[in-house]
Amino acid sequence: MSLTITLALFALALSSLSAPCDARVPSRDLLAFHGRSLLEFENITLPELPYEYSALEPVISAEIMELHHDKHHRAFLAGFNTAVAGLIAAQDSNNVASIVTLTSALNFNGGGWINHNLFWPSLTPVSNYTELSGPLGEAIDETWGSFDAFKTAFNTATIGIQVRDMIVVRLIKIFQGSGWGWLAVNPATGVLSITTTANQDALQPRTGLVPLFGVDVWEHAYYLQYYNVRADYVNAIWQIINWPEVEQRYATATA
Repeated sequence: MSLTITLALFALALSSLSAPCDARVPSRDLLAFHGRSLLEFENITLPELPYEYSALEPVISAEIMELHHDKHHRAFLAGFNTAVAGLIAAQDSNNVASIVTLTSALNFNGGGWINHNLFWPSLTPVSNYTELSGPLGEAIDETWGSFDAFKTAFNTATIGIQVRDMIVVRLIKIFQGSGWGWLAVNPATGVLSITTTANQDALQPRTGLVPLFGVDVWEHAYYLQYYNVRADYVNAIWQIINWPEVEQRYATATA
């Protein structure tokens, strides 16, 4: 649960203790998502891709892109809109139990919506690919020693995203998990890092790090083409990283 939601729930709980049973929350802006009022997220829509579904072939097939964008991203959007509407209604009726129940759906679906909004512009057709250069390239070399060393470290972290399942007492079984691998920057220090998040957790609200680009390793992002060989997908995606977009994010975050 995000700090914003946690603080909002705490404030709401206090107000319910001190108010009559039929009291309403005085402000509809009490609850927020990633520091912004929920009212800003009412009835948001699915963003268009900056390219055709077939544009990323042969790295990512048109079939995967259409399913990923039009089905999975749309599903996160629908879940997010439903959670936002439910939370606004629960806030208006001072229904703390519903707020607690809906917060998980808000964070999961909202994270999925945000992560994919970052993902699509981070990719570009193979024919448009340009090598990384400029301040970000220099910062990567300074941090990891070389671009190849950075790629190796990123691939290792992203391919290795795991979940743990407790199957019996004191026995933990580890499975390949769903999540995202990220190149991120600390906006206060300018320090680059490679990190991962599980499921659809959004990076910046949980860590303060600004995501520069992320690789989705949920199976829906690659399975129809790469089957269960996640490593092949992660290795291939470097051919379509939109470095000018990533460089602009770095410049904005470190300005």
